[in-house]
Amino acid sequence: MTQATFARVTQLDEFRWMLPREGGMRVPGVLIADKPLLEKMLSDRTPDQVRNAAHLPGILEASIAMPDAHWGYGLPVGGVVATEPGEGVVSPGAVGYDIGCGVRLMKSRLTRADLADRVEPLADALFREVPCGVGSEGAVSLAGGELDRVLREGAGWAVRRGLGLGSDLEHCEEAGVLADAEPQSVSVGAKDRGRGQLGTLGSGNHFLEVQEVSEVYDEAAARALGLEAGTVTVMIHCGSRGLGHQVCTDYVREVSRRLGSWGIALPDRQLACAPIASPEGRRYLGAMRAAANFAWANRQCIAAGVRRAFERVLGRGAGPMGLTLVYDVAHNIAKFENHTIATGAVRCLVHRKGATRAFPPGHPDVPAAYRAIGQPVLVPGDMGRYSFVLLGSGGSMRHAFGSTCHGAGRQMSRTQAVRETRGRDLVEELSRIGVVVRYEGRDTLREETSEAYKDAAQVVRFCEGAGLSRPVAKLRPFLVVKG
Repeated sequence: MTQATFARVTQLDEFRWMLPREGGMRVPGVLIADKPLLEKMLSDRTPDQVRNAAHLPGILEASIAMPDAHWGYGLPVGGVVATEPGEGVVSPGAVGYDIGCGVRLMKSRLTRADLADRVEPLADALFREVPCGVGSEGAVSLAGGELDRVLREGAGWAVRRGLGLGSDLEHCEEAGVLADAEPQSVSVGAKDRGRGQLGTLGSGNHFLEVQEVSEVYDEAAARALGLEAGTVTVMIHCGSRGLGHQVCTDYVREVSRRLGSWGIALPDRQLACAPIASPEGRRYLGAMRAAANFAWANRQCIAAGVRRAFERVLGRGAGPMGLTLVYDVAHNIAKFENHTIATGAVRCLVHRKGATRAFPPGHPDVPAAYRAIGQPVLVPGDMGRYSFVLLGSGGSMRHAFGSTCHGAGRQMSRTQAVRETRGRDLVEELSRIGVVVRYEGRDTLREETSEAYKDAAQVVRFCEGAGLSRPVAKLRPFLVVKG
């Protein structure tokens, strides 16, 4: 990075930096980072993608990158853009391929000591109950037209089928379902890819972790969330599997062909978009909602498998163990929301790709159970260190359309991670720090090694410094299932 490159960035405050408008940018870019992280961002192509997204028609205020941002398809992973409904667009690439991907956190009354001699059997049981890996199938079977019901009803479909509790829905973003989903806008190919994948973890960075609450930063907030130091939690990270991937593929292809007829010129065709009011835009939104509902149903089914595994290994019911849901939040999604910008109140379409909704205390869209403290934010780290539970803060509304980070964020490509860990026994390395692992796929652990990710503690610090969210608890993994 040259001094000239750095000179093009304006510092707004300690943790926010502006990329000024230039060329066809309709708004500036904003990067959330401290100076060392900013220097790393400027040395790769992430700021280029932030600038490219600033060309989207109808974009409001700024194209924003969270501190976990890294290169992605079109919009960086960790990107946030909002567009106004009148002249604005919806961009499948700014939502991402794994539509509805998100994180679910379950709490329990168990302590690490309760599992002292049961970790290995529990790892085996979880690995059996929750299929993982590329193309994994078979956890939940669907009859005839039942897939369309899943796409309309989301997590509620699974609960009504006996896979979970009614209270689970009260602790999900949007109660685990987006309204106005359109299964008819999901292609036959997408449905075929997803039909056998409900209740499966998938591959890549998706995981299931059994963790211990190792540190509490806010006792009152932790009590409200049901978290207590020393207790066991379970974190699930996955999305809509092949169905969501195909929905994105289908609509990127469709809208790319129409850009010229809409008079839309973009510096990167990966940001291909459609006017929100166009038939193509409306169909994509309906299909995207359906795929997000599949993702919520998927995590709900996985949680049922987690409960079965605990019950089998410990010989107790999930109820007595207190194995209940803290929260479930998506980080690859677009939703219409009410926000206030420089020109006043506006209803806009907020694209969050690798970014989490982080509404503050008192916001009417926060579930009633947590409205007094703010929306829970679940931030996975990496399998060798820690994850975090945060709460949304007021600055998220002022600076980022109610958003914050979604995880640690990659700092090393999968190819580089595999290359740099050749010859190392990662299972043994994890065992030495007290982490038992089960995995599917030859290079899974190498691709997901801890050093491939930024330090989640630093990412959380930047989000807190920018006023987007605040930490409540740290969670340390001791059992990991990877695809």
